Amino acid sequence: MADTKGVSRRDFLKRTAAGVAAFSAAPAFVPQRAFGANDQLNVAVVGIRSRGGSLINGFGSIENVRIHTLCDIDQNLFPRRVKEVQDTFGYAPETAVDMREVFANPDIDAVGFATPNHWHALGAIWAAQAKKHVYVEKPASHKLWEGRQMVHAARANGVLMQVGFQNRSRRNTNAAIKFLRDGGIGEVYMARGLCFKPRWNIGRYPDGPMPDDAEAFYLTTDGRGKMPAYTRAYLANVDYDKWIGPARERPFNPNRFHYNWHWQWEYGNGDTGNQGPHQMDVGRWGLGKDEYPVKIKSSGGYYIFDSAQDTPNTQTTIFEYADGTVFIFDTRGLFTNADGEVKIGNIFYGSEGWLEIDAGGNWKTFYGYEGKPGPNSDNIQTEDEYDAMNLAGGGDSGHFGNFIAAVRSGKREDLTCDIEEGHRSSALAELGNISYRLGRELTFDGRKEKFVGDEEADRLLKREVYREPYVVPDLS
Repeated sequence: MADTKGVSRRDFLKRTAAGVAAFSAAPAFVPQRAFGANDQLNVAVVGIRSRGGSLINGFGSIENVRIHTLCDIDQNLFPRRVKEVQDTFGYAPETAVDMREVFANPDIDAVGFATPNHWHALGAIWAAQAKKHVYVEKPASHKLWEGRQMVHAARANGVLMQVGFQNRSRRNTNAAIKFLRDGGIGEVYMARGLCFKPRWNIGRYPDGPMPDDAEAFYLTTDGRGKMPAYTRAYLANVDYDKWIGPARERPFNPNRFHYNWHWQWEYGNGDTGNQGPHQMDVGRWGLGKDEYPVKIKSSGGYYIFDSAQDTPNTQTTIFEYADGTVFIFDTRGLFTNADGEVKIGNIFYGSEGWLEIDAGGNWKTFYGYEGKPGPNSDNIQTEDEYDAMNLAGGGDSGHFGNFIAAVRSGKREDLTCDIEEGHRSSALAELGNISYRLGRELTFDGRKEKFVGDEEADRLLKREVYREPYVVPDLS
């Protein structure tokens, strides 16, 4: 159980609200404590609407793990989620609206975050300051600079911080990466990441609550994309100020709230930074690139629809590394064909052939001019070899389990996706989006995590102003 003795709830809330942190240079990792196999771990989940449900079920299904608290700014969500926990696991979790109450609770050992992107960094940093272990969904952060502060916070406070790139804990994906590293398709010189995921028109809505007869405001084109009725009665149970958090203050709008925040630059990163980071992580991993690309060029646009969406629905980004290796990432939000058999996944190109891998880790190889089928995820490894890798078969369960196992061991090296790895993969999406927004190729200095001689681009690496009291601290 995390040690917060000597820090009262009032003092902790005051400290985090002021955004104050006193850190020296990050020390070597010293875990707060290790947990025995039979010790109960208490986990809180912050952000429980969509992806939060997977965190609740994933962590709650692990032996000797208890979902202690559900936290969300939308209290309308509590009855259903509390009932689900009670029906599934036999107990009722506590609830909280302010995540800082979660961090101040000494009974909570770890926190899982499924909040909107713009809350990832600050929530994770606050949790680390309270000596809680952290599991944060992708992308690690909304802005590249924020991700580096998350690394500093985890190291300085001796906590584990895992990013939700589930492929890192999948047997099949690990087998594919090993196959590439062992020269399975020869010398790998290029990779493509694919996010071909149709998204519907989000439309336009006036600011403020929807009228009680909100059916009149629904998007009904082709029967898709219906907007929930965010009426005055619904919003009475929503703390919208806390939802806005670090972003600038703006009135409520249905397109700046549940899920559609993904398509607004102030809160989300488009699909390049939503589904995309999963495939960017696999691409970087398969190419063996721990370093950043030196050149980034991204272009595209928002086509066909007329809506309040800020982010593109069609985007191509080219990352070039110092040795000439190229990683291309394609985002297509309209109807499109697959590339080979892949719509969401990666393709690696080598001197002898290519390897296709989908979002679930299933992969195939093809060789020569004729594309002759070769080894694949069904025949390349035996179960004994999988077991020796100590990885799960697939899905979320393995990644949640890996996090809990690492918390029990107290060893950062047991994490399959430590915050440093998660930050570097998440950063690719932000680099691509900055190039897209500026409309030009950019040159990046990975050692400094800044662009080369480009103050305009550097300004987009972090939020221009963090709204008090929700300020992401500079921990460098």
